[in-house]
Amino acid sequence: MDLERVASVIRETAAAEMVRQFADLDPGDIGEKSPNDFVTAVDLAMEVRFAARLPDLLPGSVLVGEEAAAADPGVLDRLGEDRPVWVVDPLDGTANFASGYPLFCTIVALVTGGETVAGWIYDPFSERMASAERGGGAFMGERRLSVVRPADLRNMNGAIYGYRFRTSSAYREIWGRGRGRLGHCFNTRCVGQEYLARLIGRAHFGLYTRLNPWDHAAGCLLHEEAGGAAAMHDGAPYRPLGPRQGLLVAPDWDIWRQIEADLIRPASV
Repeated sequence: MDLERVASVIRETAAAEMVRQFADLDPGDIGEKSPNDFVTAVDLAMEVRFAARLPDLLPGSVLVGEEAAAADPGVLDRLGEDRPVWVVDPLDGTANFASGYPLFCTIVALVTGGETVAGWIYDPFSERMASAERGGGAFMGERRLSVVRPADLRNMNGAIYGYRFRTSSAYREIWGRGRGRLGHCFNTRCVGQEYLARLIGRAHFGLYTRLNPWDHAAGCLLHEEAGGAAAMHDGAPYRPLGPRQGLLVAPDWDIWRQIEADLIRPASV
């Protein structure tokens, strides 16, 4: 797989739609798929462009996009087929984009046989493009990426959130146990930007309970290829077709086990 050819398609698509129309949407360009789950004309236009271009890069491949899956959940069945599948979130962080807040990105993964084999995350404003191929490491341009392990857990920053989990007692308990043991906990409303932050050392861990494949397939691969640890709460490997709740990513397996024991395990008792 030529990672740069895919990266070029991502950059060109972002420039044509996302960057050009940022902070210039009409009210009619913004809608809701469900309460607080936004979609814009830019999401839709970008997904159409990706559907037209990405399959041409790999004969026989098909595409699963967030917006197509929202309209027809049966599209997700493609992930179980033998054909290579492009998994695309054309505009991750749509709520930020729609409100004029410049924290969003594009996420693309290539899945074969139910396993992520390549991934890309692109921030159009910083022009950071992270890419990885399984077994080949994670890169940002020519620079090989390596996650950062703080010497003290209290200096570790990261994300703890989930749409439905937010209102549960277990979620509040996890937040409470993390206070004082970990550093700053946040929610950017853009999972792809959180993966990028971990790849460049600005964040260190993430606890997620809403696992759409277009949000995490590329990011998990990038994190692992940069030397990080990622697994479901029970220790099982993340898979795009796997359970839809309960993912923890951390700088290494020692920290992963410590966060799991201190924050997650007590909530499941």
